[in-house]
Amino acid sequence: MPLFQLILVALIQGITEFLPVSSSGHLILLPALTGLQDQGQIIDVAVHIGTLGAVVLYFWRDVRVGLAGLPRALTGRTDTPGSQLAFGLIVATVPTVIAGAILHFTGLSDMIRSVAVIGWTMLIFGLVLYWADQSGATTKDSSDWGPKDALKMGLWQAIALIPGTSRSGITITGARRLGYNREDGAKIAMLMSIPTIIASGVLLGTKVAIDANADIARDGAIAAVFAFVSALIALTLMMRLLRSVSFTPYVIYRVILGVVLLVYAYT
Repeated sequence: MPLFQLILVALIQGITEFLPVSSSGHLILLPALTGLQDQGQIIDVAVHIGTLGAVVLYFWRDVRVGLAGLPRALTGRTDTPGSQLAFGLIVATVPTVIAGAILHFTGLSDMIRSVAVIGWTMLIFGLVLYWADQSGATTKDSSDWGPKDALKMGLWQAIALIPGTSRSGITITGARRLGYNREDGAKIAMLMSIPTIIASGVLLGTKVAIDANADIARDGAIAAVFAFVSALIALTLMMRLLRSVSFTPYVIYRVILGVVLLVYAYT
């Protein structure tokens, strides 16, 4: 794959993975609207590994606490902050894994990869994010996150399997509806991405590992590095901006892009 396209794909994935604007939707739109070759699943896995590294590094303090509590969480004990976090992440991931497996093995995941679908989800879930952000309370922070809220946010996250929905956007929507403040809601949503990215990476990685060769491995490494750097920058900026700015700018972008895509798809 040309170096320019590799970098372009990596930057799109890195910048949009953690912003509430849908990375998968943008990656589908790239070949659909430009005529460029589809990057393929190997590059998809590589850029997801890059963004996984970025979120782990940014939230390393929380990740370390969660890893320390994982053994207790696996036995169902949630009597420490680490085990509570780890158990919540496990619970939140289950709906997405089940829904993702159904879509993958039935072939439905390919059927919903269209410009029209992305246009509608960009528009609809952008407006839903605005409604949740403006009407949601701010009575909870990350320390209040338990299994019940984790399951609810996990169900919200499963909706993100529809291209254009945005995994971060829909989980932040769920967090705001549950009463979490913007910064902590976004933090929980980002931490939820870690097991989800790992699960999708394992699913796709085992499928494409047989086809890998030296050239593809090199392309994947380049894409992963650029995705890591761009994701870390985008994540840092978003988390800082949330201290003073709402999600409205992202909603405006989603609505405009959604309308443009719908006009394109139906004309």
